Amino acid sequence: MPTEQNDPGTIEFPPVPAPDEQASREAVARQAQLTKPAGSLGRLEELGVWFAARQGVCPPHPPARARVVVFAGDHGIAQHGVSAYPPEVTGQMVSNFLSGGAAVNVLASHAGATVRVVDMSVTVDTPPVVSAHKVRRGSGAIDREDALTDEEVRAAVQAGRTIADEEVDSGADLLIAGDMGIGNTTPAAVLISLLTGTEPIAVVGRGTGIDDNAWMRKTAAIRDALRRARKVHNDPIALLRTSTGADIAALAGFLAQAAVRKTPVMLDGVVVGAAALVAEELAPGARQWWLAGHRSAEPGGPLVLQHLDLEPVLDMRLRLGEGSGALTALPVLTAAVKVLGEMATFDEAGVAGEAGA
Repeated sequence: MPTEQNDPGTIEFPPVPAPDEQASREAVARQAQLTKPAGSLGRLEELGVWFAARQGVCPPHPPARARVVVFAGDHGIAQHGVSAYPPEVTGQMVSNFLSGGAAVNVLASHAGATVRVVDMSVTVDTPPVVSAHKVRRGSGAIDREDALTDEEVRAAVQAGRTIADEEVDSGADLLIAGDMGIGNTTPAAVLISLLTGTEPIAVVGRGTGIDDNAWMRKTAAIRDALRRARKVHNDPIALLRTSTGADIAALAGFLAQAAVRKTPVMLDGVVVGAAALVAEELAPGARQWWLAGHRSAEPGGPLVLQHLDLEPVLDMRLRLGEGSGALTALPVLTAAVKVLGEMATFDEAGVAGEAGA
């Protein structure tokens, strides 16, 4: 059941439960009994064990109710030339998601997942089906003002928690976090630079495909935003308020609450990864419930994975967002789980095992 909060103005997460060690040991033992040389399926074996520990049973069941949640929001910084696309694209893409025409829709259909879109701070009106948790229109330009107010950031984080509870209570057995928002790689770069201790120049990417002039504007914006962010470095909620937006704040709440609810999450790219850095601060140990779907082509992507000690399933130079990289990796995870559960053991197949075993 969802966790209760005593004070709606306080953002506190209960301790994150650990994955099931007994199921993990049983999965490792079962891998050694399957009709293959030990370790011959490489990462597929590791992924099967990982999922067994998160389901708490061996053999695990393949994910049957995978659910993608795309958090959408506009960013004030997008008005200052840091993206190759105009800000109005965010609202247009929300419509594209709803009509089934985006990459996330196609990849979800292929992988057997379903898609939910949540408007947290898009500047235009969107249908009630996506705007029930909307906090505001757009966010402040983080190089010169806070992205959100105190009340707004708390509402956004709580919305993420509520959405995670809604999906888990509806039967989702694997969650995938996605993002959509023109300019959102700029606040993501601020978070990654600050929380990994990396110089801004090493974090700034091309985002939607910006040219050199836009890259310089983006770098300057991140430098200025970092000056403001450093003042609240040790306060995750204040950091979200100062340097992100309602979409990223909700993502952080969503990722933390999913871990509290013992539900595995497949992380996507650099924006989700940046939110994950804050979610781990909000709910220490949450990363035990996350699997990195892929290594983003954005410079900050590998930094996130290194900081969270996560190994990506795929590395295909993806940088779209939306949940696209995680969805591309989902069939690999499903295959790994089926291998663990459906392959015959040496005894069942009447095949001789390793000599001397």
